[in-house]
Amino acid sequence: MSTNTPTETKNPIQVVERMMKLLDVLAQHPDPAALKQIALETGLHPSTAHRILSAMAQSGFVERGEGGTYRLGIRLLELGSLVKSRISLRETAMPAMLKLHAATGESVNLGIRAGDEIVYVERTSSGRSAVRVVHIVGARAPLHTTATGKLFLVEDGTERVREYARRTGLPGSTPASLTEIGTLEKELDKVRRHGVAFDLEEVEIGVRCIAAGVRDDSGELIAGLSVSTPSERFNPDRAPLVREAADEISRALGYVRRTAR
Repeated sequence: MSTNTPTETKNPIQVVERMMKLLDVLAQHPDPAALKQIALETGLHPSTAHRILSAMAQSGFVERGEGGTYRLGIRLLELGSLVKSRISLRETAMPAMLKLHAATGESVNLGIRAGDEIVYVERTSSGRSAVRVVHIVGARAPLHTTATGKLFLVEDGTERVREYARRTGLPGSTPASLTEIGTLEKELDKVRRHGVAFDLEEVEIGVRCIAAGVRDDSGELIAGLSVSTPSERFNPDRAPLVREAADEISRALGYVRRTAR
């Protein structure tokens, strides 16, 4: 007995692969897509695509709209929120931190914002020098004196930076600290243009840092990744390495860089 429907294997792995292909195609369509278009882009026979989409719709992974169109379902949002809640920034960042540590041989720090300060929540230690580095886990430092803190100040914008300056008085930790609003704003403009920030002995004499931002899936700046070194070993050419490692962590957290059109 012959039918017009192509012979299909019942291999469960093949079905899963086809489901993933359908989800990938639907993810590329901001608006509901017609079955014919979905079948064309996945390379599946329309009857096969329809059968799998119907099963996915019953589970909420896909929603069927008017005219036989399909789009991603609310169940994916629920699962995505679950995954996001279980992602640990520190655990996610560690592989990239260890890779950066191996490439530079220097201390790598992960810092988050807590009010007007940066708090260091993770660190790899270089063990190469007796010079004490202040960025130990749990240590705090003012935003304007740290490389990571400058990233957050850039995010705040001009008016909020000036409010920060009035509120804190821009206290200095060393003679190199930026304690004048004009000088700080010029520094933040450089950070904005280059996408990395520097701390040139502004927290501690003899220690310099390079930092780049880590963003979550919504694009929000949630942390800074920095390399801290004794001043005699400081190399600003490591900035691309730091930025690359921070971008790797951001991608692992679900961040997708939006390209300008």
